[in-house]
Amino acid sequence: MDGMTAPRRALEEAPQALVIGSGFGGLAAAVRLGAKGYRVTLLEKLDAPGGRAYTFRQDGFTFDAGPTILTAPHLFEELWALCGERFSDHVDLRALDPFYRIRFDDGSNFTAYADEDATRAEIARIAPDDLPGFDRFLRASAQIFDAAYTKLAAEPFHELSALFAAAPDVVRLGGYRSVHGKVADYFTSEKLRIAFSFHPLFVGGNPFTTSAYYCLISHLERMWGVHYAVGGTGALVRGLVDLVEGQGGRLRLGCEVDEILTDKGRATGVRLADGEVIAADLIVSNAEVGWTYSKLLRNTPRRTWTDRKVAGIRQSMSLFVWYFGTKTQYPDVDHHTILLGPRYKGLLDDIFHTKTLADDFSLYLHRPTASDPSLAPAGSDAFYVLAPVPNLDSGTDWTATAQAFRDRVAARLEETLLPGLRQNIVSERLMTPLDFRDRLRSSKGAAFGPEPLLLQSAWFRPHNQSPDVEGLYLVGAGTHPGAGVPSVLCSAKVVDALVPEASSRPVRAQT
Repeated sequence: MDGMTAPRRALEEAPQALVIGSGFGGLAAAVRLGAKGYRVTLLEKLDAPGGRAYTFRQDGFTFDAGPTILTAPHLFEELWALCGERFSDHVDLRALDPFYRIRFDDGSNFTAYADEDATRAEIARIAPDDLPGFDRFLRASAQIFDAAYTKLAAEPFHELSALFAAAPDVVRLGGYRSVHGKVADYFTSEKLRIAFSFHPLFVGGNPFTTSAYYCLISHLERMWGVHYAVGGTGALVRGLVDLVEGQGGRLRLGCEVDEILTDKGRATGVRLADGEVIAADLIVSNAEVGWTYSKLLRNTPRRTWTDRKVAGIRQSMSLFVWYFGTKTQYPDVDHHTILLGPRYKGLLDDIFHTKTLADDFSLYLHRPTASDPSLAPAGSDAFYVLAPVPNLDSGTDWTATAQAFRDRVAARLEETLLPGLRQNIVSERLMTPLDFRDRLRSSKGAAFGPEPLLLQSAWFRPHNQSPDVEGLYLVGAGTHPGAGVPSVLCSAKVVDALVPEASSRPVRAQT
């Protein structure tokens, strides 16, 4: 195949690679390991692949559980190319314009367009004096993107020398400052400061504490656009599973890993919850980092990621997500809408610092049927709405709170964007921080892994190559470079750079 190195030993004679979890990180790692000549088996505890990108289907509606804003399509194209395929032949990925609309609490709007001139017109409508600042912000975010994404996102960051090499850029580009602090240098309008600083929330970060390096998200959007996969995000998951199986790999569903087995400090296999033991020559964990170290390696001595160090990770916020289908359509609602509440910094303080479930909230509303009517019955709409909420350190009893919170969200949507909503709902389901903890094994119910603070990024983030267990690698939101689909896919690229070709190593696993 194109992009492959040959000749290779017969697949049944190749080293065995086990991938724990089939989120985007695990799927991308499986494709890359298959391209290197490994026998790959994906072990997924749920009844379908995807992890946070799981798909719910009910009552004729299709609901994507997780990521819905897709950027950097070339990262998917690379995976298909590794298998000698063209991504566009298998997935219909369409650019969206506008990217999203922000509705402020006073009813005014800011629309982010793909076209810079259209975005400038929006800025001129709100605060014309900020137009020069917008141009300077574009240049600054491009510089940050080059330093933090182009140079670092797909590079291993497990050596201290990598930190020293990156430090001058951190200082030069103000990476020690917050995103909001950086944005405030360029905009005087508070509405525009919000519009260009909220992006860290996409990856679990507080704009007032997340490193200004995350201003790169604005440039990433402008460089590659915001996209939608026809059929939903699940279409990408299905396509990646097809790639893995086309390489001869296997996906085993309903297989929860209970423990990673080691011998003399090296990963040798896994034990499943039902007692089955599977040997491996190397293991990639797409499970949550804290779960991997404290649960799956509970019987393995660890010098670096001890239980105490894992417990000290400052976890990101969580999410309340309400999926619902309506028997009517709302054609005036965009594919992506951000519905802001009356407070910005105060609400973020409640979520990230005091860990208080506030009475007010800001919402992200996803209406995929604006672009793809196939996700709902004829004449209907599919939605999900999410509210950033504190992780489980808040002590909130979500079993008692979820329905009342859902009712408040419904009332807010009905009075702003979706008139008559409550009488038009025909299908719904909820996800709370408890689901992130219990279903996705996420520490404290955090939705995005470790919070993206400067001292929890790059070298300070859990490394992609375990320092405690030889032959164990980690991918996903909890590792370098972080949360968000592009970063998660890049984590698999990092592992690809660290793992040797299958043909260069002996086979140890006996299955």
